Amino acid sequence: PRGRRRRDFMRRYVWGIDIGGTKCALVSGDDAGNVLFRREIRTRECAGWREVLGALFEALPEQRPEAVGISCGGPLDAARGLILSPPNLPGWDEVPIVGAVSGRFGVPAFLQNDANACALAEWRFGAGRGARNMVFLTFGTGFGAGLILDGKLYSGTNDMAGEIGHVRCEPDGPVGYGKAGSFEGFCSGGGIEQLSGGRSAREVVELADRGDRAMLDVLRLSAEKLGLCLSLLIDLLNPERIVVGSIYARASPLRVRGEAHDRAGGAPPLPPGVRGRARAARRRHRRRRRADGRVERIGSGPVLKQIVEYRHRAGADRGGGAAHDDVLQPDADAYDRALVQKRVQPVE
Repeated sequence: PRGRRRRDFMRRYVWGIDIGGTKCALVSGDDAGNVLFRREIRTRECAGWREVLGALFEALPEQRPEAVGISCGGPLDAARGLILSPPNLPGWDEVPIVGAVSGRFGVPAFLQNDANACALAEWRFGAGRGARNMVFLTFGTGFGAGLILDGKLYSGTNDMAGEIGHVRCEPDGPVGYGKAGSFEGFCSGGGIEQLSGGRSAREVVELADRGDRAMLDVLRLSAEKLGLCLSLLIDLLNPERIVVGSIYARASPLRVRGEAHDRAGGAPPLPPGVRGRARAARRRHRRRRRADGRVERIGSGPVLKQIVEYRHRAGADRGGGAAHDDVLQPDADAYDRALVQKRVQPVE
């Protein structure tokens, strides 16, 4: 029909590029957010950034783009379009990615931190729709947070806000971002590989799904540290919703999500009387010195159960809000849709 042909003629097309330590992807779509093309390559099979782009562009979408959005883990200089030596991309030192892409295709290109891009995607198209304050956690090769605060992206002074993976949660442990015992060390593909003796996160999940007790223990430990991270973000930022992606989503059938939920304890703020007990419940056991000087351990399960039940009630009483079940899986297609929705950029 003539009207349909006119609408097709007026459609605008945009490409999106996602650069990660494990894989890279190229997607194409229209200005309505419909994904029309996707191509994926393994990052580690390429010698450097030029080879990655060359392999990614071996097959291109039919539609010529008006712009290209690029997402990559930090550190970045988005204003100058540079990738600045991310830990999961060795050798990518001051890579002029925006200039390379824009020069090749003759269209504007824009760079954004991957956690921020994911946060925008889920907020606009996926599990974060309708929330004014939400957090997205990249649980992939690395671990970081994208923050939507008061209805807009918060990126900090120089685009480094949300680097929760750099925070140390144990004195020692697997290494993430060069820091032993960090949240990224426990809650990332690289960390799970260290905890499992060299297996990839995909292998660990598959083995755990088949009942491998050692791999289940690896995922439970990772989920426990994820729960600690969630509780920290909840106390600090008071979000309506937290969305966790990648490995967390793939491991969800294993009830590992329940481990993380229980460790986090939900989101509504606790009254003072319960708050003190919550701090103790974040450890598996508390210590108490008896009158005879001996130290005994007290299980914190009942206290944690009380906290979770309180937060369930609080969430229900408030008509929803940041309840225990609002730690969500991402919408599988939201990120691709955001990459092609004009470009990945802060939403006004």
